[in-house]
Amino acid sequence: MSNSWRFISTIAKKEIIEFIRDWRTLLALIVIPLLIFPALFIALPLLLQSEAAELDAMELDIVWQGDLNDELEISFNESNLIISYEEIPSDISNLSDIGSDIDRIRNQEALAVFRLLENDSGWKFSVLYISTSEASNEARSRIIDSIIDWESNVVNGTLVEAGLDPDSTLDPVRWDGNWENADAATKGEQAGLALSLFIPMVIAIWTASSAIQPSIDMTAGERERGTLEALLCLPCSRLQLLAGKWLAVASITSAGVALQIGGLLFAITYLASSSVIGIPSVSMLSMALLLGAVVIFAIMVVAFELALAMKAHSVKEAGSLLGPAILFIIFPALFTQVINLDTVESWWFAIPLVN
Repeated sequence: MSNSWRFISTIAKKEIIEFIRDWRTLLALIVIPLLIFPALFIALPLLLQSEAAELDAMELDIVWQGDLNDELEISFNESNLIISYEEIPSDISNLSDIGSDIDRIRNQEALAVFRLLENDSGWKFSVLYISTSEASNEARSRIIDSIIDWESNVVNGTLVEAGLDPDSTLDPVRWDGNWENADAATKGEQAGLALSLFIPMVIAIWTASSAIQPSIDMTAGERERGTLEALLCLPCSRLQLLAGKWLAVASITSAGVALQIGGLLFAITYLASSSVIGIPSVSMLSMALLLGAVVIFAIMVVAFELALAMKAHSVKEAGSLLGPAILFIIFPALFTQVINLDTVESWWFAIPLVN
């Protein structure tokens, strides 16, 4: 037994050393796993926040057609809307009929067209825009927000003139206290639920994808380079040779996953320190179960991919076999997003990848 383990460990060390000689391999093995979650959790929110702030500061050109209202006009100006005034076209059946304005909206000569008409029963309006344009959507959003505030002021003024209290009249049924205090879950548990929806899927996909390159390099790659024959001349069985290669690929994959989880913990700690999310409360038993699940999953994936790569006659053939194999990881991982964990059936845990 000790002699067999000596052969397996020696082969594994040899394969690992040869695989990590290339600096590009080290980049893919160390740098990318360390940075993927910090980039996702830290850089992406900062980028989205910067883009949102830039969009809020933009001055957007809109067209106002129809009747005027001073209060609404002031609200538009405060929302950085640059207004051009026109008459309502005569060839439309209703205010939502785009008519001849469709071309300039699609060409974004005007980001939105606001139509307003007053009659005996009140006011009518519509906002013409193009939903595939972010600037046009922003212009529509600012217009709608201004109209909501204006409508609220009109309704409240009408109620006050009638001698009614707007709050008790419009909101007769109210939530007592702070609704956030009614949730029995802590902020850490809420953050844990949100993170649990996609972190297992990301780890599963990364584990499967990170094992592809070393599996190909240590099997079909060695066959093409002619170094596999030298290994077959060693005084060890083919099972020991395959076990050594499996141990090497599993070690490389586990190192990448460990670094990825380390980057994840760093990102969560950073977000928790900035009060973006709460710190998920994870017990030592839960961490041990998570680590065990990842290791068992890596063992299964590495064995599967190594077997496919060993059967391939060339690197190209191995790549064509293992590339689509990622789809078998993604689809079961997506199923976990719709499983109700409160009443999850036991047989789900018997399904590979899903469990």
